[in-house]
Amino acid sequence: MTGSDLQDADLILPVTRDQWPDLPDAFGALATTRRGGVSMGPYGDGRGGGGLNLGRHVGDDPGAVQANRARLQARLPGAPAWIAQVHGADVVDAETVQPDGPVRTGDASIATVPGVVCAILTADCLPVLFADLGGKVAGAAHAGWRGLAGGVLGQTVAAMRAAGAGEITAWLGPAIGPDAFEVGPDVLAAFEAALPGQVADAFRPYPGRPGKYLADIYLLARRMLARAGVTRVHGGGRCTAIESDWFYSYRRDGVSGRLASLIWLK
Repeated sequence: MTGSDLQDADLILPVTRDQWPDLPDAFGALATTRRGGVSMGPYGDGRGGGGLNLGRHVGDDPGAVQANRARLQARLPGAPAWIAQVHGADVVDAETVQPDGPVRTGDASIATVPGVVCAILTADCLPVLFADLGGKVAGAAHAGWRGLAGGVLGQTVAAMRAAGAGEITAWLGPAIGPDAFEVGPDVLAAFEAALPGQVADAFRPYPGRPGKYLADIYLLARRMLARAGVTRVHGGGRCTAIESDWFYSYRRDGVSGRLASLIWLK
């Protein structure tokens, strides 16, 4: 299978109007599943075939990861701006990320130049893609609970506005869902501090597990986006932990591949 043989059925996306109704025509976006690659073992597709693991840091064969990245890049206008994600809130200019250059650390990126691809890797954490309705600025953020509570979405929105964005729309990619995301009181406390008075309905007591909760990361993200002035929010509703035939999940499997969510200006 060559890069051009990767079929749409192997992806959740490309993002369509049904999934992101107000995404301007100026942007392209997609999110991968675990299907359609060459990785095997825990990095496979969950059905006995090759998986599209895109993470180099998870123990997979480097040659397989490179082949998977080549298949993905064949669908893109340029090399993805892969960044070293650290569960923080720093935002990188994707144009400064070079394939053979020094590793850039951050948990979000923005782009203002056509063909520059913002890219986020996840395996339960929430990927969020952003688009300026004026067609000027793209953005992507990695929002695990620490980064989400720490303001990574607001920082991404602020960076986009500083780069010339007007009204912004966002899309929530596949993440661990509210029936699987078990957390402790530390996570609840972090969001009570970040969103005072707005989180009670996002944390359900876990039946039979005192002191544990089931958290709704999608609802928390919508609240954080609203605080940043972004109310055009789409996506959500997929669960990486439950949908094992579609998604990698670190929480479910321990050893796991990584999914990608990407956006660019055409």
